[in-house]
Amino acid sequence: MKEQIPPILRPDQVAPVALDDFAARFGLEVRGDASPVKLTGISMNTGDLRPGDLFVAMPGKKTHGANFVAKALEQGAVAVVTDNAGLELLGKLDIPVLLLENPRAHLGDLAAYVYGNVPGNMPKLFATTGTNGKTSTSYLLEGILRQLGEVTGLTSTAERHIAGEVIVSRLTTPESPEMQALIARMREKGVSAVAIEVSAQALSQLRVDGLHFDVVGFTNLSHDHLDDYKDMQEYLEAKLPLFTKKRANRGVVCLDTKYGLDFVKQSEIPVVTITSELGVDADWHVAITAETPKYTSFVLAGPNGVTIRSRVPLLGAHMAANAGLAIVMLIEAGFDPAAIAKAIENGIEAYLPGRTERVTGETGPDVYVDFGHSPDAFLNTLAAVRKVTDGKVIMVFGADGDRDASKRPAMAQVAVEGSDILIITDHHPRFEDPASIRKTLVEAAKAAKPEREIYEVSPPEAAIRKAVSLAKPGDAILWAGPGHQDYRDIRGVRTPYSARHEAREALKEHGWS
Repeated sequence: MKEQIPPILRPDQVAPVALDDFAARFGLEVRGDASPVKLTGISMNTGDLRPGDLFVAMPGKKTHGANFVAKALEQGAVAVVTDNAGLELLGKLDIPVLLLENPRAHLGDLAAYVYGNVPGNMPKLFATTGTNGKTSTSYLLEGILRQLGEVTGLTSTAERHIAGEVIVSRLTTPESPEMQALIARMREKGVSAVAIEVSAQALSQLRVDGLHFDVVGFTNLSHDHLDDYKDMQEYLEAKLPLFTKKRANRGVVCLDTKYGLDFVKQSEIPVVTITSELGVDADWHVAITAETPKYTSFVLAGPNGVTIRSRVPLLGAHMAANAGLAIVMLIEAGFDPAAIAKAIENGIEAYLPGRTERVTGETGPDVYVDFGHSPDAFLNTLAAVRKVTDGKVIMVFGADGDRDASKRPAMAQVAVEGSDILIITDHHPRFEDPASIRKTLVEAAKAAKPEREIYEVSPPEAAIRKAVSLAKPGDAILWAGPGHQDYRDIRGVRTPYSARHEAREALKEHGWS
């Protein structure tokens, strides 16, 4: 089956931008006659280039974008921006060429100008970064904003939302031309507030350049992505640029991990702090009041006697912490705490696909599908499942191929220590040997808990059926890794696949509704 790639979203209408004005705005040298040219879009990728676009030809890892200018012309590019190295590759063109060294460093600003995303013309922008909880906090932010009467947008690992329209995501944070086009489409649809998930890679690769956020939030930092960053310090430093005057007005920092204090100390912008940990000094505190398989209730207390009570339709204290962070971000943006308290007094209305998502019917064991794929995510989610489970906790998980392999032993250790029965299976093997990945996980799990009941089952369709066959009413199954995703990456091919569907089918096959 052919891979279904989600579309790049653009506004339906763009006010044409004169190329002369564009060149003058950025001080660019123009080769050729720019006077008759109007821009209606911008692209760094010929796969999405449209008539009227400015094509940005940049140096890449393997080749220079200037080598694709012929294809860009075929698809309707009306001008090219490139550097001196690209200029040497172009030869003679019938369209204007604009000279700009290090074009990637300016790409976000170029795209913002083309799409009219300028100060005074923007929705409220919120950004969340951290290892875990970015997606959840973004969805909770959007849910509260909607309950406050805002027309909302969202861009996350899982989905894009535009005034009620839902589209599957391509990347956690899109490349800057796509991000700017998405924001322009949101403006066109009347969106007044946007929640954006921002990864470390997005900041390192300048994908949110050209945006200035009203409030930014930091959730936590734990072992992940050390295939991209040499150590935790470098990983931390990749996220810090979000808390600069160039990118944001104000910030909210969670102190539930030790790295929160680093953000507070190094932030260029004013920040307030929040924690769900006892004994930690912070401006705001989250306390859990009830935990059930269907919701977690909490109270948020802060300065001037502000107290907000609500609940999230999610399992776990960490989800309440994410909700607290979202609420404080809104308060820092100027929303009235009393209005927020009133809007969410009966709960925050948000559906988070694949985030500790319960896929069980009225009978049988509880089955949760979760996107967590780091040791810390496993720790929090297993603890949450354990709290609401009378019987055994059975865990199913695999590890990503061609990604940070250093975290695999820790994932296995946390998984085996937090569960009663562990089933190790496959996830996205990509170009790695899945049997080799499983072997590492099994060895680490057995080393940590040799007495534990551990199974190795491949493929994951068989693994979830094994888990259901071992489960009884009152037990819980946590299937970590796949979450909302509707594919598995096997040797570069996205094979259609849904963990939620497989889990439900496994329950049916074993007689549970």
